[in-house]
Amino acid sequence: MKKHKTRNTIIIGLICAAVIIPTAIKLISQQPISENGTIENELDNKNPISSDDVKGDQDTEKENNQDEIIDYGDDTYELTEEGIIKPEVAEKLIKETSERLINAIKDKDVETISDLIHPVKGVRFTPYTCVSLENDVVYNKDEIKNFFEDKEVYVWGHYDGTGDEIKLTPSEYYDKFIYSEDFVNAEKVGYNEVLSSGNMLENQFEVYDNPIIVEYYFSGFNPEYGGIDWRSLRLVFEQYEGSWKLVGVINNQWTI
Repeated sequence: MKKHKTRNTIIIGLICAAVIIPTAIKLISQQPISENGTIENELDNKNPISSDDVKGDQDTEKENNQDEIIDYGDDTYELTEEGIIKPEVAEKLIKETSERLINAIKDKDVETISDLIHPVKGVRFTPYTCVSLENDVVYNKDEIKNFFEDKEVYVWGHYDGTGDEIKLTPSEYYDKFIYSEDFVNAEKVGYNEVLSSGNMLENQFEVYDNPIIVEYYFSGFNPEYGGIDWRSLRLVFEQYEGSWKLVGVINNQWTI
């Protein structure tokens, strides 16, 4: 019996060797070989991952997930994916000022309007939604005080459809392209939201510098027109020395 046990042990050993040796050879062949012929440990050749590296990756991911912000010195504001101040943030920043202004426009209170106009850029009047830096009429805060007394006829742009020049006095322009409806009681008010759009280019967010745009909107007045008689007034504000100042007044309506 002892002799058989020895024979069995030898057989088992040969079987194990037949299995282990090829496996070992395969593993060795997968290891990188150094110039002096020694096997290098692959893990030793990799740079260790430090806690700082992990933290850096986490910080980068966190930054990528955060909303973009705009820095105004002491003030920072969250932006939308389009790069404009978020509507809910814009409303908090500008609602009180815009309500004061729209009431002053309704009442033709030029002193209040003047007080809210940007002292450097003045206010630009755009008859349709596409802002033109070359053709739009601009008033500074002192000139606006004489707005309704000024009887001179100006060219404010061109009429949609015909292309004719818009030749009006300031008061006439006010009636047709500024306070054409009772915007104090607008159907809807949007803060950095485009509530209406015609066939013209929308470029106010590109032309103005990180603005807040307040839109006073009516969806229509006569049901027979199927909504094409909608109107809106947009007031454009830019920040100046910690306050938001009026830089643009944009009329918007259905266009051909």
